[in-house]
Amino acid sequence: MINACRDFLELAEIHSRKWQRALQYEQEQRVHLEETIEQLAKQHNSLERAFRSAPGRPANPSKSFIEGSLLTPKGEDSEEDEDTEYFDAMEDSTSFITVITEAKEDRKTEGSTGTSSVDWSSADNVLDGASLVPKGSSKVKRRVRIPNKPNYSLNLWSIMKNCIGRELSRIPMPVNFNEPLSMLQRLTEDLEYHHLLDKAVHCTSSVEQMCLVAAFSVSSYSTTVHRIAKPFNPMLGETFELDRLDDMGLRSLCEQVSHHPPSAAHYVFSKHGWSLWQEITISSKFRGKYISIMPLGAIHLEFQASGNHYVWRKSTSTVHNIIVGKLWIDQSGDIEIVNHKTNDRCQLKFLPYSYFSKEAARKVTGVVSDSQGKAHYVLSGSWDEQMECSKVVHSSPSSPSSDGKQKTVYQTLSAKLLWKKYPLPENAENMYYFSELALTLNEHEEGVAPTDSRLRPDQRLMEKGCWDEANTEKQRLEEKQRLSRRRRLEACGPGSSCSSEEEKEADAYTPLWFEKRLDPLTGEMACVYKGGYWEAKEKQDWHMCPNIF
Repeated sequence: MINACRDFLELAEIHSRKWQRALQYEQEQRVHLEETIEQLAKQHNSLERAFRSAPGRPANPSKSFIEGSLLTPKGEDSEEDEDTEYFDAMEDSTSFITVITEAKEDRKTEGSTGTSSVDWSSADNVLDGASLVPKGSSKVKRRVRIPNKPNYSLNLWSIMKNCIGRELSRIPMPVNFNEPLSMLQRLTEDLEYHHLLDKAVHCTSSVEQMCLVAAFSVSSYSTTVHRIAKPFNPMLGETFELDRLDDMGLRSLCEQVSHHPPSAAHYVFSKHGWSLWQEITISSKFRGKYISIMPLGAIHLEFQASGNHYVWRKSTSTVHNIIVGKLWIDQSGDIEIVNHKTNDRCQLKFLPYSYFSKEAARKVTGVVSDSQGKAHYVLSGSWDEQMECSKVVHSSPSSPSSDGKQKTVYQTLSAKLLWKKYPLPENAENMYYFSELALTLNEHEEGVAPTDSRLRPDQRLMEKGCWDEANTEKQRLEEKQRLSRRRRLEACGPGSSCSSEEEKEADAYTPLWFEKRLDPLTGEMACVYKGGYWEAKEKQDWHMCPNIF
């Protein structure tokens, strides 16, 4: 028995060493594979950048992709007049079949049945060069740079591996994954291309106005293409104001009205004749390989003179390559913009990126229709570069495809530029890829409310490059917020009618500058600005503001 046990022990040790070597080999292979994938991701990114900056490449990237679609069989077999562009209908396909050429004068009258009563030439003054409006000059000199981002390394997987499936807002994250702006400031960045709405005020046709509103809704995503860092989750009661009547002609106010789920209310007034308001609740999930960010809530835009009232919702954002490779962000989904006065509609489709797709990256397509469902404009472009619109002069059904589906072919005039992205500031890659507007948002200003994001200490420390101190301060603020939350819930009492903890918290907290009202257009409860902030700023009376920092 002793001999047998000795033999067994010797055999076990041999097998143990064998399995140890096999395990070590597999670990080395895994590390090697991760390094290879990361290297491939870097090479892919550098090739993409080299392609974009190639000297022989056309100046208009969307045109080059559109022209590439001429190689499709339908483009080769087309026997139509080459003086016109043709677009496939949105409901059937997102690919365009176009012939890029100027329309002749006789084409403008041909097929006039089914055209809009609005004269396209009369729209030129409003729609032409809409994106080329010079930025207003401000009396206040704004900053044009912030301290360079320090080179801190941190293993994301070590933090996120136990968080799969959890609500992202409930995961304690160090500032290493943040950018020195709060979600309230990111929400305010949607106003960067406000001049599109200033121009839309002067549109006499509601469908023309819809084109500019659609371009504005797409432009809000242009800042996200390189911005893969997470903004700071605002403290409950945190605010952010943008008082830029002198150069932008508007005043904007955001307030964090809920912490779980995180929700922010936003109101904008423009002296040019429009106002915008929204309550956005961020729902985000970590899925292992990617993070899905789903903004919930409706965006309202109203033009005072015409009474046109537009409502739409944001699309889903996805951050890819969480574990290995270069992080990149994509937008996907459909957006429907509705003018509740005229019932005009715009259907926008954000095409998700695919390695196997022939479509241009970050492509957006859309169709603007009136209340009768008749198409007036076709929109095309990308959410990170530009948007164009083409007037529909005729539409007709195409022959059924092999799968039996029938498409509508839109005959259009030449495309007109609606919006083009501003170039990033110099050295932007070392400043979190902030735009010119983003660089000014966290700039210190006198007279703001004590709850303003500019006064948040951990965010300010991070911007200065003091990340260790910022992490310590962030923990202090979060603990202070948890203590305030416990006190509110205790004050709510056990006899409260609230069924869940989130409902109890919502019942216990009342926003300062916004109030819950029933939205008659969407049928949802939403926080709407109730007034008083700018009057309090003028008097510098902030006694009602909570101490959150």
